[in-house]
Amino acid sequence: MTKASSKRATPPPGDAADFVQLLTPDGERVSHPDYSVDFNDDELRGLYRDLVTVRKLDAEATALQRQGELGIWASLLGQEAAQVGSGRALREQDMAFPTYREHGVLYCRGIDPIMPLGLFRGVDQGGWDPIANKFGIYTIVIGAQTLHATGYAMGIAKDGKVGTDEGEAVIAYFGDGATSQGDVNEAFIFASVYNSPIVFFCQNNQYAISEPLTRQTRVPLYQRASGFGFPGVRVDGNDVLATYAVTRAALDNARHGNGPTLVEAYTYRMGAHTTSDDPTRYRVAGEIEEWQAKDPISRVRKLLERENLADAAFFTEVDAQAKVEAVELRERVLALPDPDPSEMFKHVYPHGSPEVDEQAATFAAYHASFEGAQH
Repeated sequence: MTKASSKRATPPPGDAADFVQLLTPDGERVSHPDYSVDFNDDELRGLYRDLVTVRKLDAEATALQRQGELGIWASLLGQEAAQVGSGRALREQDMAFPTYREHGVLYCRGIDPIMPLGLFRGVDQGGWDPIANKFGIYTIVIGAQTLHATGYAMGIAKDGKVGTDEGEAVIAYFGDGATSQGDVNEAFIFASVYNSPIVFFCQNNQYAISEPLTRQTRVPLYQRASGFGFPGVRVDGNDVLATYAVTRAALDNARHGNGPTLVEAYTYRMGAHTTSDDPTRYRVAGEIEEWQAKDPISRVRKLLERENLADAAFFTEVDAQAKVEAVELRERVLALPDPDPSEMFKHVYPHGSPEVDEQAATFAAYHASFEGAQH
């Protein structure tokens, strides 16, 4: 593989330091004194395949919602590198706690991509096993998963599962808007004082729905970590190589018993916050065009072309395969069976409840009263 050049990265506007970048928007490798990657050619091509596939599946989900097949969808468009880079940085034993947008991380954990679509179609509450897959159920309440993750991290530390290369680490995903929530700040406090093996991974996509970052903070988000007593680092969230390197280093630091790290992935939400949002009401076209030039997929493609690691046939095949997977996903979503309404009572308590049993019986009687009625 081609050796990185000695050219240094340029930090984002308004921040004079600590912007980790290993791949420029033009597809040129750059060096950083503290972070590097050592991917072979197949692994680089694999990252490109991940990025393209994740974007295509996400676009298909958005289309399904627009056609009335999903109740809502939170797109990751523009944030693929932050998710694939951090998702691939996780080791098998690590545990991830997502929000409701981490479809790329879910994909990297080997979970069937139909799982979150069942949730947003309303036929289940998230069909994967969080323990078996080391990936928590999507969390809709903003910031709540950071407390769940911190408690889990405190637990594995008390169980003695840290301190070696085989130790466990935890990663908690959230957005820039969540940093204004009390839950996130409380999680920072507990993680710090208990030296918990956790990485707080903030995808700063510049907007908390319609609220810009300038109305959320007076300082770069990663600098908040110092006030809680642990390190913070800002990474180019549209650079899959840098995101991988920074996340892997933070996770390894945590698993060796050195406590939490805040990673701010500086990225951009290219689409709407969810399909219920209209970003044209609070963003201008020029801003979007500026970030399109930093697209996470195009820069990896430029890298592969620059270093002669892939040809036109490879790119065509990747696009075709991603399209096949998207079509298959659509067909499977449309074939999902509607659940029996009574199922909602079966998973409230693990051993049942007289009160819930009474509610279930009342509901069943009400539901049965419509049998045979004319519609």
